[in-house]
Amino acid sequence: MYQNTLTLNNGVKIQQLGLGTWFIPDDQAAEAVKAAVALGYRHIDTAQAYGNERGVGDGVRTCGVPREELFVVSKVAAEHKTYESAAASIDETLAKMGPDYLDMMIIHSPQPWVEVNQSENRYVEGNRAAWRALEDAYKAGKLKAIGISNFQVGDIESLLETAEIKPMVNQILCHISNTPLELVEYCQKNGIAVEAYSPIAHGEILHQPEIQAMAEKYGVSVPQLCIRYTLQLGTISLPKTGNPEHMKTNAEVDFEISAEDMDVLKNIKHIESYGANSGFPVYGGKL
Repeated sequence: MYQNTLTLNNGVKIQQLGLGTWFIPDDQAAEAVKAAVALGYRHIDTAQAYGNERGVGDGVRTCGVPREELFVVSKVAAEHKTYESAAASIDETLAKMGPDYLDMMIIHSPQPWVEVNQSENRYVEGNRAAWRALEDAYKAGKLKAIGISNFQVGDIESLLETAEIKPMVNQILCHISNTPLELVEYCQKNGIAVEAYSPIAHGEILHQPEIQAMAEKYGVSVPQLCIRYTLQLGTISLPKTGNPEHMKTNAEVDFEISAEDMDVLKNIKHIESYGANSGFPVYGGKL
């Protein structure tokens, strides 16, 4: 089990490999969390938009590992763009999941989902209001860390103009064939850790012969190559699965991709569409 940790800009440690829980139904989430923890996972990622916070919380409480050994994350739904609605949603999440605190909560997207990639409105004031709600929950000890998701450079810069606390992470779509290197480098230079969601590209990447050949070169599966790639970029990788066997193999990534092959993978042709696997465009999937 890959156990490396990174240290966020507030000194909190986070496991570099976590479990994404998007698409895991609420009534199956507890068993998925317990299976992951039994395999060695300690970082669990959910969101208000996933509809499974209650199940994830049940899994956290009943997994047999002390709460302080786990890193549990949720996200303020993208539609919350006022202080009041964001603050209320944070408290609702805590009540639904059950713990006294969450290790991290983040703004799920700078735009409501219905407008992602469809609108020029970046909701500057709404994001600042939601961020103040996260800052206040952080100051109150309800959250150990706070962050953002799907924020581009301009979104981050406008947020920083009024923020008291710098975001600890930016969770973005990042995988082989869709690596926003400028955004990754901007965040890392500014002390904001990058989290890579959908490192296996919603499964679409399994159909790429060039990537399959690279995986065979290292004697690993395509998902293992993809996860290792995001880890070597210095990001926190969040492959999503409810399948314990996939959880196990996803964590068997203690190999090294050469610098030359990393350059090849960074420059592989972009996936233009994820087709039936997600319904989402290249940037801004609901994860």
